[in-house]
Amino acid sequence: MLTDEYRYKILKLVEAQPEISQRELAKNLGVSLGKTNFCLKALIDIGLIKASNFRNSQNKLAYMYLLTPTGIEAKSAITLRFLKSKMHEYEILQAEINALMKEANTAQVSPEVAV
Repeated sequence: MLTDEYRYKILKLVEAQPEISQRELAKNLGVSLGKTNFCLKALIDIGLIKASNFRNSQNKLAYMYLLTPTGIEAKSAITLRFLKSKMHEYEILQAEINALMKEANTAQVSPEVAV
Protein backbone atom coordinates (compact mmCIF):
# COMPACT_ATOMS: atom_id res chain seq x y z
CA MET A 1 0.00 0.00 0.00
CA LEU A 2 1.26 3.45 -0.93
CA THR A 3 1.12 5.64 2.18
CA ASP A 4 1.06 9.43 2.32
CA GLU A 5 4.62 9.29 3.65
CA TYR A 6 5.90 7.54 0.52
CA ARG A 7 3.72 9.63 -1.78
CA TYR A 8 5.10 12.79 -0.18
CA LYS A 9 8.74 11.65 -0.29
CA ILE A 10 8.55 10.40 -3.88
CA LEU A 11 6.79 13.52 -5.16
CA LYS A 12 9.29 15.73 -3.34
CA LEU A 13 12.31 13.85 -4.72
CA VAL A 14 10.93 13.67 -8.25
CA GLU A 15 10.09 17.38 -8.23
CA ALA A 16 13.64 18.24 -7.09
CA GLN A 17 15.43 15.73 -9.36
CA PRO A 18 13.34 14.70 -12.41
CA GLU A 19 16.19 12.56 -13.77
CA ILE A 20 16.56 10.54 -10.55
CA SER A 21 16.90 6.81 -11.18
CA GLN A 22 14.72 4.26 -9.45
CA ARG A 23 17.84 2.92 -7.73
CA GLU A 24 18.67 6.38 -6.33
CA LEU A 25 15.05 6.88 -5.35
CA ALA A 26 15.02 3.53 -3.53
CA LYS A 27 18.20 4.45 -1.67
CA ASN A 28 16.76 7.83 -0.60
CA LEU A 29 13.51 6.20 0.53
CA GLY A 30 15.25 3.34 2.32
CA VAL A 31 13.18 0.71 0.51
CA SER A 32 13.78 -1.97 -2.10
CA LEU A 33 14.01 -1.26 -5.80
CA GLY A 34 10.89 -3.40 -6.33
CA LYS A 35 8.85 -1.36 -3.87
CA THR A 36 10.09 1.85 -5.49
CA ASN A 37 9.04 0.56 -8.90
CA PHE A 38 5.60 -0.40 -7.52
CA CYS A 39 5.15 3.05 -5.94
CA LEU A 40 6.20 4.91 -9.10
CA LYS A 41 3.85 2.81 -11.23
CA ALA A 42 0.99 3.54 -8.82
CA LEU A 43 1.68 7.29 -8.99
CA ILE A 44 1.89 7.12 -12.78
CA ASP A 45 -1.37 5.11 -12.97
CA ILE A 46 -3.28 7.72 -10.96
CA GLY A 47 -1.80 10.54 -13.02
CA LEU A 48 0.43 12.26 -10.46
CA ILE A 49 3.70 11.52 -12.28
CA LYS A 50 4.54 11.22 -15.94
CA ALA A 51 7.56 9.18 -17.08
CA SER A 52 9.35 9.99 -20.30
CA ASN A 53 12.43 8.47 -21.92
CA PHE A 54 15.64 10.38 -22.43
CA ARG A 55 19.25 9.52 -23.16
CA ASN A 56 21.59 9.95 -20.22
CA SER A 57 25.32 10.64 -20.36
CA GLN A 58 26.24 6.94 -20.52
CA ASN A 59 24.33 6.62 -23.81
CA LYS A 60 21.60 4.52 -22.22
CA LEU A 61 17.91 5.14 -22.21
CA ALA A 62 16.66 6.35 -18.86
CA TYR A 63 13.47 7.86 -17.52
CA MET A 64 12.69 11.38 -16.44
CA TYR A 65 9.84 11.67 -13.95
CA LEU A 66 7.74 14.81 -14.01
CA LEU A 67 4.92 15.88 -11.74
CA THR A 68 1.75 16.42 -13.70
CA PRO A 69 -0.48 19.42 -12.90
CA THR A 70 -2.63 16.99 -10.90
CA GLY A 71 0.53 15.76 -9.18
CA ILE A 72 1.50 19.28 -8.18
CA GLU A 73 -1.95 19.84 -6.63
CA ALA A 74 -1.89 16.44 -4.96
CA LYS A 75 1.58 17.11 -3.54
CA SER A 76 0.20 20.13 -1.67
CA ALA A 77 -2.68 18.13 -0.21
CA ILE A 78 -0.44 15.16 0.64
CA THR A 79 2.10 17.49 2.28
CA LEU A 80 -0.61 18.97 4.49
CA ARG A 81 -1.95 15.52 5.49
CA PHE A 82 1.56 14.22 6.15
CA LEU A 83 2.38 17.29 8.25
CA LYS A 84 -0.79 16.84 10.34
CA SER A 85 0.05 13.17 10.84
CA LYS A 86 3.61 13.94 11.95
CA MET A 87 2.40 16.69 14.29
CA HIS A 88 -0.05 14.23 15.88
CA GLU A 89 2.76 11.68 16.29
CA TYR A 90 4.91 14.42 17.84
CA GLU A 91 2.19 15.35 20.34
CA ILE A 92 1.78 11.71 21.38
CA LEU A 93 5.55 11.28 21.72
CA GLN A 94 5.85 14.53 23.70
CA ALA A 95 3.14 13.37 26.11
CA GLU A 96 4.91 10.04 26.55
CA ILE A 97 8.24 11.80 27.20
CA ASN A 98 6.60 14.06 29.78
CA ALA A 99 5.03 11.08 31.54
CA LEU A 100 8.37 9.23 31.59
CA MET A 101 10.18 12.28 32.94
CA LYS A 102 7.55 12.66 35.67
CA GLU A 103 7.87 8.96 36.52
CA ALA A 104 11.68 9.20 36.59
CA ASN A 105 11.56 12.21 38.90
CA THR A 106 9.23 10.51 41.38
CA ALA A 107 11.20 7.27 41.27
CA GLN A 108 14.48 8.87 42.28
CA VAL A 109 15.92 7.16 45.34
CA SER A 110 16.63 9.41 48.31
CA PRO A 111 20.27 9.60 49.41
CA GLU A 112 19.44 7.77 52.66
CA VAL A 113 20.25 4.10 52.49
CA ALA A 114 18.26 1.69 54.62
CA VAL A 115 20.40 -0.61 56.73
